[in-house]
Amino acid sequence: MNSIPRPASSAILERDGRFLLVLRSNPPSADMYAFPGGRAEVGETPAEAALREFEEETGIKARNPRLFETYDLRSHASDGTLTSHFLLSVFLVDADEDAVAVAADDAAEIGWYSMEEIRALPVPASVLECVERFAAERNTGHRH
Repeated sequence: MNSIPRPASSAILERDGRFLLVLRSNPPSADMYAFPGGRAEVGETPAEAALREFEEETGIKARNPRLFETYDLRSHASDGTLTSHFLLSVFLVDADEDAVAVAADDAAEIGWYSMEEIRALPVPASVLECVERFAAERNTGHRH
């Protein structure tokens, strides 16, 4: 497996202290709740990939992507070989308040979850980290 990371993007949509998460039905992160997202297509910028994947998985047309965090995500097999390597760009996005989320593409389920609920859900570490950071920055008044 070559170790050139593949670009991937995800998007954080927050509404009234709740975050939109999808339950993934496919790897990576199968059976885990995560921000809507996926691999970038050839020629896409990370921001374009975030908006496209978000719409594909939630049915919501998001806008105004702002880079929030990046992750170098590596998965290893039990023998230590690298099985996947993604460079994940996480964006904050905006959407209309009345936009209704519908699970589509490889999202098995979709919902709005508070930080407390997210702490109890099976989520990738990166998701929890972003939620905690988002909440901390909101509380201290720091905005991106």
